[in-house]
This record gives sequence, structure tokens and C-alpha cells, in this order.
Amino acid sequence: MSLAARRCVVPGPARQTGIALIVSLLMLVVIMLLGTSAGQIALLGEKASRNDRDRLLAFQAAEAGLMDAEVDIEHSPDAARSRSQLFSKDSARGFPGEGDEQCLGGQTHAHLGLCKGTRDGATPAWLTVDFLADGLHAHSVPYGMFTGQTLQTGVGSLSGRLPRYIVELMVYNRQGESADKPSYFYRITAIGFGARDTTQVVLQTFYRKED
Repeated sequence: MSLAARRCVVPGPARQTGIALIVSLLMLVVIMLLGTSAGQIALLGEKASRNDRDRLLAFQAAEAGLMDAEVDIEHSPDAARSRSQLFSKDSARGFPGEGDEQCLGGQTHAHLGLCKGTRDGATPAWLTVDFLADGLHAHSVPYGMFTGQTLQTGVGSLSGRLPRYIVELMVYNRQGESADKPSYFYRITAIGFGARDTTQVVLQTFYRKED
């Protein structure tokens, strides 16, 4: 075989080696992309799970706020703080009258968080009250203020702050009863917080006290 004939077979393997390198690099890029996508999916799943857990925590805190409000209305176990006598099916004592502000405020006010009912079509108090306000600007009741009950917050995965609530006075008349002698029930609105203050759940219930 001539020298020229032997030389013509050398370029073939060299070209094949270059193609294998390119294919290997492409496969590495694909694997890296798949790994990155899997990592992002895992992070999104963990974030969604954390958000769901935080919302459940806020929901449970709001439920605790509703129950604290019912104790406040019915019979507070803390005699030094109790204002349960203000709530009666036959009395609107302690609630704002005509022309007064919609909800009584001030963190030290004995009637804090008591709101007058609104006429049909008017904006209810629970849509106008700033549940995040505190101190002198507060118009909602922090958990345990009038009942002495305690709820741990701000530790680990617990709620970041205490739930709060307001109580709205609602007129109640059974069929056939005179409108001149109304009886009352209450609409309670409570807000609960997750480990982050931005995670919030609002719950509402109606409560009637039988004297």
C-alpha cells in the first residue's frame, strides 16, 4: 500500500473524536438543566407547603379569637377584667349610640371593640376597622384582654401576634314581636395571624346571649 493511501485513513478517527466531545458536552448541559429544574420545583413545593402551614396557623388563631370573644360576652372568668355585664339580649348598653363613632377605641377603653350595627346597605364596621392598629388608635380587642386568657405568640412556628376581634350589635326581633322593644345578638369578627404578620385569616360568627 502506498504512503498516500495510508495517510487517507487518518482524518476519519479524528473527526469521530470531536463529535463525541460535542455530544458529551450537550448531554452535560441537558443534565444541568434537568437538575436546575428539579431544584426549582422542590423549592416551589417547599414554599407552597410553608404558606399552607402559615395560613392554617392564622386560621387557628382566628378561631381562638372568636372563642375568646364568646367568653368575653358570656361570662369572663377574670372578675377584675370582665365586662360581660355589658352584653344583654335586651340592652344595647356599652355600644356607641347614634352619631357616635362606629366602634369605640383606645387600648385602655372598657368598651374597646364594641361597634354599633349598621342599617341595611351601609358598610359594616368589620369592613372599616383597622385590625392592625394598636394603642390609642386601636378599635379591636387583643386576645385575653377582657378574659385573662393567654396565648403564646412570636416563638418558633407560633403566630407572630395575638388575634384580635370586634363585636357588632345586631337588632333581633322574632316574628310578631314589637319593634319598639328590640332584643339583640352580636356579630363577632376575628382576625388571626400566621408566623408572618402578612399571613392573615378573618373569621366571623353570630352569637346571642340568653340571660
